[in-house]
Amino acid sequence: MNSDASTAGNDAPAAEAWAGMQKFIAGEDRRRALRVELDLGVGKAELLIRLADAPMTLREIAQAVEVDPSAATVAVDRLERRGLVRRGAHPEDNRRKLVHLTDAGRQAAATAQRILTDPPPALAALDSDDLSALTRIFAALNSEAEPPTS
Repeated sequence: MNSDASTAGNDAPAAEAWAGMQKFIAGEDRRRALRVELDLGVGKAELLIRLADAPMTLREIAQAVEVDPSAATVAVDRLERRGLVRRGAHPEDNRRKLVHLTDAGRQAAATAQRILTDPPPALAALDSDDLSALTRIFAALNSEAEPPTS
């Protein structure tokens, strides 16, 4: 029997599982929750979370969020207008500025972190055996998806 024929029979259950996962994840849209609770998109929320670790220069922000420096400046300007960040002097180089979170920014970062990482109630409600099975399944799927290390 050819391997294409043997895998074709297995496609239907995999497709059903994939469709179920997509439907569940789509129903747990964290972007909407970020907009409703914080009026932020994912990119700006992730930037606040990164700044919660330590202040950063605009260049570091641009590299961290993989945008050009002018886009990082625009994002920081918008967050600064909302009172979530402030620019301050860099202690080692007065030509550069460090971007710091304000108290409101720290609160927004904590809320964003919660929104992006807390498990959905339906998942948290599963019994421990089901959660263990899901954990094993996703660990196996993720290990297959990782590129081999050399």
